[in-house]
Amino acid sequence: MPKISVIIPGYNVEKYLRRCLDSVINQTFSDWEAICINDGSTDNTGVIMAEYAARDKRFSVINEAHGGPSDARNAGIARATGDYILCVDGDDLIHPQLMEITYFLAQRDNSDMVSFTYDRSYRPYLMMWYKLGKNIDDIPPLGLRRKYNPAAIKTLVTDDVLAYATERTHNAFNPKRKWLIKHCQVWKNLYRRELISDISFISGILYEDFPWWSAVLLKNPRVTIAPLPLYFYVPNFNGIVLSAGQMNAFRGLCIGLKDTFLLYKKHATDYQMQMWSKNFKWYFVKWAFRKVKYFTSATDLEFARKSFCEMEKIGLLDNPFSKKDKKLRNDIDDFIKGHCKK
Repeated sequence: MPKISVIIPGYNVEKYLRRCLDSVINQTFSDWEAICINDGSTDNTGVIMAEYAARDKRFSVINEAHGGPSDARNAGIARATGDYILCVDGDDLIHPQLMEITYFLAQRDNSDMVSFTYDRSYRPYLMMWYKLGKNIDDIPPLGLRRKYNPAAIKTLVTDDVLAYATERTHNAFNPKRKWLIKHCQVWKNLYRRELISDISFISGILYEDFPWWSAVLLKNPRVTIAPLPLYFYVPNFNGIVLSAGQMNAFRGLCIGLKDTFLLYKKHATDYQMQMWSKNFKWYFVKWAFRKVKYFTSATDLEFARKSFCEMEKIGLLDNPFSKKDKKLRNDIDDFIKGHCKK
């Protein structure tokens, strides 16, 4: 069995896919399998995946009807046999030492998860050139040239991941700032397979990372935090999130919030519920409520009110953490006033 299983979902990513798969082949770590999931693509995504599988036996391909990234990742994780799992989106690419570094740290620290970050200069650089009408397909990240000594990397190891995982913006003087695990993207971590094998992505929603990530945090894994830019996030302007409608986004956020809150209500300790609510719940409640301003039809507004009424009924909107959260709760109360059935 391989040490690492790489899960690579792809939907109509033929422009980017070769670059992604080449970045896997070019790893300094060789003991891996790559499970490519063709998510019902209508372009040559499946053909390219098959080409790489024919060339290198470490690649395999799953062809599915189009079901979205949740179904694709679920299928890939179910097939995985590696000790650890790494997720890479088919329109992104990774640093040549990503697997070498994360596997070394996981073994050294006996960690269930190794957290890294993405190159924050690459995506804005590409977006600038895109807006200027330039071709961004052949612009490689400068960060690919960096060389790392895994044994010399400064890390933090914690058995309290909720003390570091967050969606909130933190003050520059916060002593933890360097070690914060910011945002919920599934591709920013190497996971022990046993940690995530029984956690499924919710099918058919946008922002599926949030409820899945919250379920991972609930298991309180031992985590090594290595804030290195090992992942290169490429803006695919035809991608599912960037082209999503506001109602689809709102629906996904509400489903994720309700599903996760009920999970935490049933299984979390008081500390876990407090930290998740402080650093994740209210951030996503705010994000969902901001979508309401885009709704103009009576049907959409009624759906939004019904969704927030359901949140209120199960207690999801209780205990706002900060002054901003309290104001948000008041604004939601004004929005749903007289619309919630007892």
